[in-house]
Parts: sequence; structure tokens; C-alpha cells
Amino acid sequence: MIKASQFTFILLILTVLSSCNTHKRMVYFQTEHTADSVDTEASSNAHFTPTLKTDDFLSVVITADDVESVIPFNYPVVGVTQSVNQGYSQGNPAKVGYLVDADGMVNLPVLGRMKLGGLSRAEATLLLENELKNYLSNPVVNIQIQNFKITVLGDVKKPGTFNIPNERITLLEAIGLSGDLDITGNRNNVLVIREDEEGTKQYRIDLTTDEVLGSPVYYLEQNDVVYVEPNRAKRSQGTFWRSSGGIFISLTSLIITTITLIVK
Repeated sequence: MIKASQFTFILLILTVLSSCNTHKRMVYFQTEHTADSVDTEASSNAHFTPTLKTDDFLSVVITADDVESVIPFNYPVVGVTQSVNQGYSQGNPAKVGYLVDADGMVNLPVLGRMKLGGLSRAEATLLLENELKNYLSNPVVNIQIQNFKITVLGDVKKPGTFNIPNERITLLEAIGLSGDLDITGNRNNVLVIREDEEGTKQYRIDLTTDEVLGSPVYYLEQNDVVYVEPNRAKRSQGTFWRSSGGIFISLTSLIITTITLIVK
């Protein structure tokens, strides 16, 4: 027979081992590196800038020394959408811009169709400014992606699609926007799905290490999808209840019927 003191000691050991295992599954960035290696990983993403892709909706604003001369090169101002809220009217300019088509082309006033898909914003800006020098004095181009968004799905507290106005968000920030992973979320195998000119790519990230810092998906691009799968315990629990639900219902009915017959 195991004595009470021995049983308590064994229980304590099992609790400690379980706590260590839980710590390894739950805590982010457990890998230890030297300062130099961390700096190298961080610097690889320091100058990230998104590239323009098919179906991006671009705002392109052109200015120059002569204000009147740039009017034909800018998208014409359209109407104002009006709404009334407690007696106050609110006007918001309708969203205007240029769609990047399937060939990466954008149709601009005066300049016509130009290939911007696949370029970074800085590259596209330089291309347009050089072209505009044939028409304007000291042209300045401002390009923004108006539909930059990312989606976070799976075992997180607030899954959804999020619009990113500054066109720059990290994987960690995206997880923060979604309220962080649930306790049952698998931190060892987070999936990032990305579409580019070559097709759909998948990246697997282990958040319990610091590999994310040097990953190509540390900075997310427009339309990236982040998926957090549930851990094995949660998947097993769901499968168990789905497969055993009918058995439990039948057993409960049998017990109630038996009790009813006995009482009668």
C-alpha cells in the first residue's frame, strides 16, 4: 500500500512536471540567443515595405509647383455622401482611386496604363515621378493602399478581418488585434497564408521560439490570413463529444425510463 505521504509526494512531482510542460506550450519566445543574433534577425525585416498586388485599390495624389497644371493628372473629385445624426449633417468624400488589374496595370489620367503591380510603394512612386517630369515641374506623388487588410481566424479571442491604415503590421500585432490566442490555441504551429504573383504560399511559425523575428511573415502583407489551430486536447474533446453525443443521449433516456418504471 502507498502511504499518504508517498502519494502526496508523487502528486506534487506530477504537478510540477505538468506545470513545466504547460510553460513550454504557452510562453512565447523561449529561445535564448546572443544580442548579435537577435539584431541580425530584426534587421532583416527593418526596411519592410509591401508590394502592390492585383486587386489593390490605390490612392494616387499628384502635386507640383503649378497647382493648376496637376488637375488633369488627379482623379476628379466626386460627390459627398451625406448622413444625418441628431440634426447634424456629416459629409464624407466618396472613396476614389485606381484598381490594380490582373496584369498589374493601373489606368491613370493622362499617363494611361502603367505597370505598378509587383513594385514597392517607393518604386511605384519613383516610376510615376520620373514619367510626370515630362509634363510637370517638380512633381510629387503620394501612393497609398486603401484596402490593406489582414484576417485572423481560428482559436483566438476575436477572429475577424482588420483594416490597417498605415500599411504596416507584424504578425504579433495581428494576434494582439484578435485578442491573443485562446489558452487552447496551438502556439507551435501558427499558419500564415499569403498570395502573390507566384500563387498561394503557406508559412508555419512557432511562437514559442523567436523564429518569427526573422521570418518572411513577421511583417504581414495585404490580404494575408493568419490561422491558429486548436491544440490536440481541444480537437480530441470536440471529436469525443461529437462521436459520443448520441450514446450519451440514448443512455440518459434509458436511465430516465428505468427510474420512471421503478418509481411507478
